[in-house]
Amino acid sequence: MIEVYPNFWIGTEYDYESSVRGNSEWEVVHACKEPYHRRELGYRTRGAPKGHPEYLIARRDHRLILNLVDAPNPVYIPKEIIDAAIEFIHSALGNESNVLVHCNLGASRSPSIGLLYLAIHTDKLPKDFTEAERAYQSIYPPYNPGAGMRGFLMQNWDGYLNAT
Repeated sequence: MIEVYPNFWIGTEYDYESSVRGNSEWEVVHACKEPYHRRELGYRTRGAPKGHPEYLIARRDHRLILNLVDAPNPVYIPKEIIDAAIEFIHSALGNESNVLVHCNLGASRSPSIGLLYLAIHTDKLPKDFTEAERAYQSIYPPYNPGAGMRGFLMQNWDGYLNAT
């Protein structure tokens, strides 16, 4: 786990399981379908049932559980999921909670969400995507986004930053 901003941590599934799970002082974004979304909804098929009301996002106590896969194409990264994660983080940090955003390996999905959050809500990163990505790499060295996550960021960057 790496603290990228006060009380805001990015990490792996192992970080969650070994350091945060069961600790009510933490707010958590599970930025991975496996195993958290699947476990929470209880589906055994390849994916969640499309008609399920929590198909994309499940909320439990202090946790936001995302049906987010590290897809190779940004078209498979639902903006609604990313929006919910950014809003959840912002609200939790506003309440002075510790926040962990994690995916399985802590390289693509969770750090991409962290990068976007910092760019939108702090002055810690430059507003230009390429410069922000470079600066973020020094804050969170494991950042290595998959093509889908990086493509999503590139396609939506200006929209997110101009909305604030």
